[in-house]
This record gives sequence, C-alpha cells and structure tokens, in this order.
Amino acid sequence: MATGTDRRATAPLDGLTVLEISSFVAAPLGGLTLAELGFVRLEEGAFTLTPKVLRLGMAYIGSLGLWDVARPHLEDLVGQTGESSSMAQLDGSDIVYVARVSVPKIITLRVVIGTRFPALQTSQGKVLLAALDSGALTATLAEPSRSGLPTAAPRARARIDDELRTVRARGWALADEELAPGIRSVAVPVRDGDGEVRAAMNVTVHAAETSVATLVNEHLPRLMRAAGEVSADWALWQARPHTEVPQVGVSPSSAVI
Repeated sequence: MATGTDRRATAPLDGLTVLEISSFVAAPLGGLTLAELGFVRLEEGAFTLTPKVLRLGMAYIGSLGLWDVARPHLEDLVGQTGESSSMAQLDGSDIVYVARVSVPKIITLRVVIGTRFPALQTSQGKVLLAALDSGALTATLAEPSRSGLPTAAPRARARIDDELRTVRARGWALADEELAPGIRSVAVPVRDGDGEVRAAMNVTVHAAETSVATLVNEHLPRLMRAAGEVSADWALWQARPHTEVPQVGVSPSSAVI
C-alpha cells in the first residue's frame, strides 16, 4: 500500500475519486483500505486525504504546499520571538501538526510533524474549531480523540460556544497551561485563497519564562503578521498552474488529469 506514496505531489489531492487515489498510491482498487485506516474521508462520493496520511510520508504536506510556503515565515517568526512556532490542521477532534520550527527548550511535551493533541486543549485547535458552523462543531466534538493523552474533564457546550465565539470575534486564541503544565501558546488562523480557515499557526512558550501579557502584546502581533503572509503566499501557490507527475508504467494518454 505504501508504494509510491513517498513521492512529492505537485497537484492538490482533495476531492479525488477511488480510481485517482488508487493511481496516486500505486495500489490496486481491490486492496484499497485507506478509508478504513483513516487516511482518507469519503464526502459526497469523493475521497479527501486526512492529516493521518503524514504517516505514509510527506505527500500530504507536499500536496497542499503548506511546508514549502510556511517554512520561511515560521523561521523568520522564530528568529523574532526566540520561541517555537508550528502549524496544525484539524482531524476529527484533534489537531495534527503539519509544520514546525522549534527552539531547544525543555518542555513537558514532545512535538513533531504528525503529533496529535485534543483540539479543545490547544490554541490552534480553538482557532480551527471556531471556524466550524454549529453542526460541524457538534459532529467534531463527538469524535473521540486519537491523541493518546488522558481525557480532559468534560466542559459544558455553552462554555465552549462562548469561548469559540470570542476567538472568532478577536481572531486569535490562547491556551494557558490547558494541554500540559508549563505550556502556554497563542494561535491565529491561516486561510486559503478563498478565505477559508485551513490551518492554524501558533507561538508556544514556557509559562515560567513568558507571561500571558508578553505572549499577547509582543508575540501575537508578529504571529498575526506571519500568518497573514503565509495565507497570501499559500493563495498564490494554490493559484499557480499544476502539472501531473508521470507514473512509472503509465502512459501520458492514460494518466489521470
């Protein structure tokens, strides 16, 4: 099943049919179990990749252009703040890290590309949840976390709605030691060319070193500027012409376009 999935994709992989996904991963239709494994999601007859596909390699990130677009901005932001910065997307009730530039600091949680955390306990997750409508939010929160972390104490839906309403209104979210002791972060949305929230970008600090006031007053403006630049560059990346990568053993006339 993994054959062919380590190559870099040069076209967006959303909205593919079974045949197209089978062609991309070089797997026969009879052996296609990506949906069952959680690597793709079926929506209105078409399959969409989920962040879990990161486990098969970097094809997911490459297909969206996220890492290529975000990396220089994340590096610049880290250079300005001296703190780690990451980008994540929503997958069920979890966030999944899809890009990260870190600094050598001792923290209680190890974060790498593909790491999952419960969305409601993170600043990035709050930003992403705030972008959902009521029905989608209800369905998302009903999904069990696959992060492997202990389940947090349940929160009343009214309190969740109030917090997410505030996040939407001000355009950023704060998580103050909600995920783990000593971990404090602020996050903002990253939008695609249509203005839709597709990811969230954060700055993470150690609570003993950086106050909430410093995080919000000094780091947040830099973060918002960087996220705006990522959104603008991503929109340009999405608008550029794309070409298919020829597959071994597939003639140009039979390749999926």
